[in-house]
Amino acid sequence: MSQERLLNILLKRHSTEKTVRAEADNTYTFLVAPDASKAEVKSAIEHFYNVRVKKVRTLNQKPKQRIFRGRKGVISGFKKAYVILNAGHFIDFNKPINVVSEK
Repeated sequence: MSQERLLNILLKRHSTEKTVRAEADNTYTFLVAPDASKAEVKSAIEHFYNVRVKKVRTLNQKPKQRIFRGRKGVISGFKKAYVILNAGHFIDFNKPINVVSEK
Protein backbone atom coordinates (compact mmCIF):
# COMPACT_ATOMS: atom_id res chain seq x y z
CA MET A 1 0.00 0.00 0.00
CA SER A 2 1.35 3.44 -0.86
CA GLN A 3 2.51 5.92 1.77
CA GLU A 4 0.07 8.52 0.45
CA ARG A 5 -2.91 6.18 0.85
CA LEU A 6 -1.89 5.33 4.43
CA LEU A 7 -1.76 9.04 5.29
CA ASN A 8 -5.31 9.55 4.01
CA ILE A 9 -6.89 6.64 5.93
CA LEU A 10 -6.64 7.87 9.53
CA LEU A 11 -8.36 11.23 9.94
CA LYS A 12 -8.15 11.74 13.71
CA ARG A 13 -8.55 10.10 17.08
CA HIS A 14 -12.14 9.92 18.31
CA SER A 15 -11.96 10.92 21.97
CA THR A 16 -15.05 10.77 24.18
CA GLU A 17 -15.56 9.64 27.76
CA LYS A 18 -16.62 6.21 26.55
CA THR A 19 -13.65 5.73 24.21
CA VAL A 20 -11.12 6.93 26.79
CA ARG A 21 -12.47 4.33 29.25
CA ALA A 22 -12.16 1.65 26.55
CA GLU A 23 -8.44 2.44 26.09
CA ALA A 24 -7.80 0.63 29.39
CA ASP A 25 -8.87 -2.55 27.55
CA ASN A 26 -6.54 -1.84 24.57
CA THR A 27 -9.41 -0.57 22.39
CA TYR A 28 -8.70 2.69 20.54
CA THR A 29 -11.16 4.63 18.39
CA PHE A 30 -10.32 6.59 15.24
CA LEU A 31 -12.30 8.48 12.63
CA VAL A 32 -11.27 7.05 9.26
CA ALA A 33 -11.86 7.76 5.59
CA PRO A 34 -15.31 6.61 4.39
CA ASP A 35 -13.79 4.31 1.77
CA ALA A 36 -11.21 2.69 4.10
CA SER A 37 -11.37 -1.06 4.62
CA LYS A 38 -10.52 -2.92 7.82
CA ALA A 39 -7.26 -4.19 6.32
CA GLU A 40 -6.21 -0.65 5.36
CA VAL A 41 -7.00 0.67 8.85
CA LYS A 42 -4.98 -2.17 10.38
CA SER A 43 -1.94 -1.54 8.20
CA ALA A 44 -2.08 2.24 8.82
CA ILE A 45 -2.21 1.80 12.62
CA GLU A 46 0.63 -0.73 12.56
CA HIS A 47 2.73 1.51 10.31
CA PHE A 48 2.31 4.81 12.16
CA TYR A 49 2.18 3.66 15.78
CA ASN A 50 4.48 0.57 15.61
CA VAL A 51 1.99 -1.73 17.38
CA ARG A 52 0.38 -5.07 16.55
CA VAL A 53 -3.38 -4.95 15.86
CA LYS A 54 -5.51 -7.88 16.96
CA LYS A 55 -8.89 -6.82 15.54
CA VAL A 56 -10.59 -3.92 13.74
CA ARG A 57 -14.31 -3.15 13.86
CA THR A 58 -15.81 -0.37 11.74
CA LEU A 59 -19.15 1.39 11.66
CA ASN A 60 -20.74 4.06 9.50
CA GLN A 61 -22.55 6.75 11.46
CA LYS A 62 -25.42 8.08 9.36
CA PRO A 63 -26.04 11.85 9.09
CA LYS A 64 -28.67 13.17 11.50
CA GLN A 65 -31.13 16.00 10.96
CA ARG A 66 -31.51 18.49 13.80
CA ILE A 67 -33.61 21.59 14.34
CA PHE A 68 -31.95 24.49 16.14
CA ARG A 69 -33.94 27.68 16.77
CA GLY A 70 -36.41 26.78 14.05
CA ARG A 71 -33.78 26.09 11.39
CA LYS A 72 -33.12 22.68 9.98
CA GLY A 73 -29.57 21.48 9.91
CA VAL A 74 -27.60 18.28 9.39
CA ILE A 75 -24.94 16.72 11.56
CA SER A 76 -22.67 15.07 9.01
CA GLY A 77 -22.02 11.35 9.08
CA PHE A 78 -18.64 9.67 9.49
CA LYS A 79 -16.91 6.30 9.60
CA LYS A 80 -15.37 5.17 12.85
CA ALA A 81 -12.97 2.29 13.57
CA TYR A 82 -12.50 0.46 16.86
CA VAL A 83 -8.96 -0.93 16.93
CA ILE A 84 -8.09 -3.66 19.47
CA LEU A 85 -4.38 -4.13 20.08
CA ASN A 86 -2.54 -7.30 21.11
CA ALA A 87 -1.70 -7.72 24.79
CA GLY A 88 1.37 -5.72 25.81
CA HIS A 89 0.92 -3.08 23.09
CA PHE A 90 -0.42 0.43 23.65
CA ILE A 91 -0.55 3.74 21.79
CA ASP A 92 1.07 6.79 23.38
CA PHE A 93 -0.68 9.79 21.82
CA ASN A 94 1.86 12.19 23.34
CA LYS A 95 4.63 10.69 21.21
CA PRO A 96 4.96 11.82 17.56
CA ILE A 97 3.95 9.23 14.97
CA ASN A 98 6.27 7.63 12.43
CA VAL A 99 5.21 9.36 9.19
CA VAL A 100 8.33 8.83 7.07
CA SER A 101 9.32 5.24 6.49
CA GLU A 102 13.03 4.50 6.55
CA LYS A 103 13.93 2.20 3.67
